[in-house]
Amino acid sequence: MLNQVADGVWVRQSAWVWSNAIVVRAADGLILVDPGIHGSELDELADEVDRLGVPVVAGFSTHPHWDHLLWHPRFGDVPRYATAACAHAAGEGRERGRRMAAESASGIPLELLGLVTALPADGGGMPGEIVEHEAHAIGHAAVWLADRGVLLAGDMLSDVLVPMLDPRRPDQVGVYEAALDRLGDIAGQVDVVVPGHGTVAQGSEVAARLAADRAYIDALRRGEEPVDARWGPRG
Repeated sequence: MLNQVADGVWVRQSAWVWSNAIVVRAADGLILVDPGIHGSELDELADEVDRLGVPVVAGFSTHPHWDHLLWHPRFGDVPRYATAACAHAAGEGRERGRRMAAESASGIPLELLGLVTALPADGGGMPGEIVEHEAHAIGHAAVWLADRGVLLAGDMLSDVLVPMLDPRRPDQVGVYEAALDRLGDIAGQVDVVVPGHGTVAQGSEVAARLAADRAYIDALRRGEEPVDARWGPRG
């Protein structure tokens, strides 16, 4: 079910890798950020959005991995945005993404996967600031809702998943460090972090999430195997 985590921000978590679908109230209606995952969950999300009594006016995908590129007909034929780099990567990888979605989850409207376009210069009605970086995926973006103290972090700052680098691209450790620096610049103003996967962080947990990701990346920089509780018990 949808849980309100801040003024005009709701989160619904899937059982699939603790994925978070996010609903944000904007000036003209609702923005759906990374809705997912199973078709039945998308349908339930549509029911819950209907009960809010506010129309969906747009979607936003934080990055071009299939589980962040989903949609449902009941959300409406509205613009679905991403960064320009994310939109390009999503278009190039659409068929692969559809195959992965079909193998990993059930009931997904595959024909709607990945139909995102570059966010226009005027912001397309998206509230807040888009914080674009290249960590984890091409065109990855967080959404910083400064007026509500909320950071929608995409696939970073999770309490269940360690930082995941893209081995196909150069210097991902450095890129990840730069992204954490950008998020760190605003962390002192953040009251709530909604990661793409995992529980919502509030208060002091925000700094703890950032510190955990930094420690992981610092270990990689030193050439060491990170020791991280998110790996779970080893043996």
